[in-house]
Amino acid sequence: MTARANAAVALLKESPETLDGFLKINAIFESTTLDPHSRETVILTVAERNQCHLCVDMHEAKTAALGPAPDAERLAAVRTFTLRVLASSGAVSDEDLAAFEKAGYTRRNALEVVLGIGTYTVSTFANRLTRAA
Repeated sequence: MTARANAAVALLKESPETLDGFLKINAIFESTTLDPHSRETVILTVAERNQCHLCVDMHEAKTAALGPAPDAERLAAVRTFTLRVLASSGAVSDEDLAAFEKAGYTRRNALEVVLGIGTYTVSTFANRLTRAA
């Protein structure tokens, strides 16, 4: 973990429940059937939207460490779907869901995107509130 990440965690320790909740839900998100590149795309999409510069920096580095993405079009689809879920508060159109599935994702994956959005909304909002970001 980087010094900036350690500082952010230290700030979250003021609310052990928030820190513990984030760590638990993040572990669950990391265990989903979404592949690592797709998970990182969800995280980066939420972090960019919520302007959490700490998360963007950390997860850009994590994405780079994964190596080249196997399918850029597929990742573009998960990014678009994530943005549509956020914009519609989950009430995506049938067309949005169909486009996500056409890119090779499943309805299970769609729900996992929602989990990732929730996980990283907690993280990005907490980081911004504590001025870690």
